[in-house]
Amino acid sequence: MARRFRGESHHKVDAKGRVSIPALFRRVLEAGDPNWQSGDTPELVIVYGDHRREFLECYTMKAIEGVDAKIDALPRGSQPRKHLQRMFHGQSFPTSVDETGRLVLPAKLRAKIGLDGEAFFIAAGDTFQIWKPETYESVELAKSEAWLDDLPDDFDPMEYLDGVGEA
Repeated sequence: MARRFRGESHHKVDAKGRVSIPALFRRVLEAGDPNWQSGDTPELVIVYGDHRREFLECYTMKAIEGVDAKIDALPRGSQPRKHLQRMFHGQSFPTSVDETGRLVLPAKLRAKIGLDGEAFFIAAGDTFQIWKPETYESVELAKSEAWLDDLPDDFDPMEYLDGVGEA
């Protein structure tokens, strides 16, 4: 099984759009880049998507290849394939980590999510997301808290995993 992103952190974004990637995230990017060798900088793909997406989703090369394979399996010319190609191929930005462990986020991507002085990174398994901290708290964190508040006090979310993957 591939290494997974884990954790969350806040990082400063400078005027040129440079932001440090959490060190543990860099190790996962390296492991997820089949062309990476010691001394190289790992490649990744940032999917910014359509107007509804309020964050940037960063994929390792292996993870985006998995998405690409699923898109390629859809019937050529079908609407789902066209929409997914637009989102994952057209509305994305291939890049690499620089020598100092930073990403350079283009102005277009920063403007899309309203990112200025600080970025919030949160792991999402085989991807990680970059949010404007205030947006994450008011949108995503609020959804998670509302979901948890609707569950009984003694509910253990691990129950959702019972039976998953069993034949």
